[in-house]
Amino acid sequence: MRIGIVILPDQRWPQARRRWQQVDAWGFDHAWTYDHLGWRDLVDGPWFDSMSTLTAAAMVTERVRLGTLVASPNFRHPAAFARQVTTLDDISGGRLLLGLGVGGIGFDSAVLGGETLPPRPRVDRFGEFTELLDLILREDGTTWRGDWFSAVDARNNPGCVQQPRVPFVMAANGPRSMRLAARFGQGWVTTGTGEEELTAWWDGVATLCAWMDRTLDEVGRDPASLPRYLSLDSAPVFSLRSADFFAEQVARAAALGFTDVITHWPRADSWYAGDEAVLVDVATRLLPELRTP
Repeated sequence: MRIGIVILPDQRWPQARRRWQQVDAWGFDHAWTYDHLGWRDLVDGPWFDSMSTLTAAAMVTERVRLGTLVASPNFRHPAAFARQVTTLDDISGGRLLLGLGVGGIGFDSAVLGGETLPPRPRVDRFGEFTELLDLILREDGTTWRGDWFSAVDARNNPGCVQQPRVPFVMAANGPRSMRLAARFGQGWVTTGTGEEELTAWWDGVATLCAWMDRTLDEVGRDPASLPRYLSLDSAPVFSLRSADFFAEQVARAAALGFTDVITHWPRADSWYAGDEAVLVDVATRLLPELRTP
């Protein structure tokens, strides 16, 4: 089991830098930040850009993999984003994991003044976004005209450090997005199905795992070729409520076939409110035990 952590981009860099360096020193396998222009009720507080944050994090860490959880077409264009991705992959020495998702409703979908799309066209847009981004990152000189995006001779030179391109870790909770993950993903990440009771949430996660198994079978892909990431804090109980509770949740994820789990750095209040002492306990006492070879 690989263990990851999200550091929200809501702190000025002097404080954030210490957190990124600490998770690297503790031995977390991957560390992520949210790719939003603003997020839920935290939109009224401090918030910083994800790609700039990850670039800075790459400069002060050595081994931990770095990722977006998750980038979306709500405000990104594949041609411009591909340049940022290539640059960050280069600066990090090939440590980038590119989390990608459909893009939800809320601030990101409204701040640019466009319409808020219903679910089906959002998935249509995501499919085109993913396919074009994949193409630009792998081939130089891409010309494309689709329903949602266009590109004319988009370049990728010198290309990604990771070949043929950076890994896509694709968020998918529905059948169409799961097919995209099966086609383009080097990882699948899920948040569950939104139940408000813990046992029901885990039942929903198990159902999604079964759907993904069927999807991979339909496309003829070996399930072992797609790492599975679970965002533990999408559950109705914060995973770092206690160190023992965290260990229990990791064990439940492993039993369902997940290869990776992701928690969050505890905040003082609101989302992911918790005690940093629990994180320290998990990192120093449990992390070596939980991360199996």
